[in-house]
Amino acid sequence: MKLSTKGRYGLRALIDLAQYSEAEPVSIGSIAERQNLSERYLEQLMSLLKKAGLIKSIRGAGGGYVLAKDPKEVSVGDVLRALEGKLEPVECSGYSQDEECAASGGCVTKYVWKRINESINRTVDEIKLDTLVEESKQLAASDMEKPKACNN
Repeated sequence: MKLSTKGRYGLRALIDLAQYSEAEPVSIGSIAERQNLSERYLEQLMSLLKKAGLIKSIRGAGGGYVLAKDPKEVSVGDVLRALEGKLEPVECSGYSQDEECAASGGCVTKYVWKRINESINRTVDEIKLDTLVEESKQLAASDMEKPKACNN
C-alpha cells in the first residue's frame, strides 16, 4: 500500500489545524504556509475532510477551519479513509461474507491478506490526532534546543 499526497498532506494539514485552531479558526493560507503546501490543493483536501465530518468551516471575517471533533476522537485512520478511501493493500473476496471467490476454499493466502489488512487498520485507528499534536510540539521544542551551525 502506498499513500498518495492526499493522505500524506491531508494528515499534515489536520495536525496543523489541531495544533493552531484551539483559540480561533485557521485559514487555509496559514496552514499552506506552515506546511509548505499549495493552497489550491489544500482546499481540495479540506473539502474532503469537511465532507467526512472531521472539520468545519467558519465564514466571514476571522473565519477559517476548526476541528469538528476533539483531537482525542480523531484517528489517523479516520483522516486517511476520508482522503484515500479503503486502506487495504489487497482486496480479497475470499474472507468477505458479502462476496464470493471461486478459489477461497483452497486459498491460504487469504489469511495473509486478512492479517495485513487488519494490522494496517488497527494501527492507523489506534493513533489519535492529539498524540500527533503532542509529538509535533515535542519535536519543535527539541529543534529549538539544538545548537545551530555557524555560517561564518
